Amino acid sequence: MNAPQGILLVDKPAGPTSHDIVSRVRRALRTKRVGHTGTLDPFASGLLVICVGQATRVAEYLSGMDKRYVATAHLGVGTDTLDLDGRVVSTSEGWRNLDRATLEAALATFRGRQEQIPPQYSAKKVGGEAMHRKARRGEQVELAPRPVTIHEISLSEVDLPLVEFELRCGSGTYVRSVARDLGERLGVGAHLTALRRTTVGSMSVDDAVHADALDDAEAVAAAWVPLAEALGHLPVVAVGADEVADLSHGRAVDVAVDAGEAEVAVALHHGELVAVGGLSGRRFSPRKVLVKP
Repeated sequence: MNAPQGILLVDKPAGPTSHDIVSRVRRALRTKRVGHTGTLDPFASGLLVICVGQATRVAEYLSGMDKRYVATAHLGVGTDTLDLDGRVVSTSEGWRNLDRATLEAALATFRGRQEQIPPQYSAKKVGGEAMHRKARRGEQVELAPRPVTIHEISLSEVDLPLVEFELRCGSGTYVRSVARDLGERLGVGAHLTALRRTTVGSMSVDDAVHADALDDAEAVAAAWVPLAEALGHLPVVAVGADEVADLSHGRAVDVAVDAGEAEVAVALHHGELVAVGGLSGRRFSPRKVLVKP
């Protein structure tokens, strides 16, 4: 029996860590070569893009895609972790004076490219160690703002002090930081009580298998995404059998059509992914090869 290969879409429930879900997939598929392309906090739910087998070699090219979220913020209460599991560090009754128009105007200020300070409690590494480990030891690290992009953000539901909003953002955006900054801009403080990731690139949680159904072979089979489809956001070049042979040995090849310049592109043979590499005119230079000589 061949080991499974490809991209598996999994709907993570609130509670387990992303690593817990990876472990479940390893057990269900009976393979060790499993990883994910972007973590979800334990309290969050939604889409995890899981790479299995050879797909783990191209995970880095899947992690930079835009993501959509549905988030619920609790106004008037700030926590140290910026979510519902943290210690309360501030309270305010100012949310009682807010209305929908004020909330919509505040959310609108987040659209576009901006500087964002990551949470103290996060998987981001400083000095080779995850921030959340330092924070739990009481170490405060001065974090520099970093550029992020929020393409879309809109108010969905209002049940003060709770507000639900949806957003589409670029890679590296912390939605917990958005909630924190929203509270600051409104002058009341805030933290996230719920977060659900609905899409990564063109991949949707609607097509995912629930993490509790990983033993259901039919449900798992319906949640696989071909590698070529998952990498569909990258430029594509078609290659023939001779080029496949060269690529399998790590050699650069000439392609039939001048496809321009691309730092990252994919080479396909009859729709199947052969390699990921760089493209300069008609020259394709492989970086990750997924076929054997």
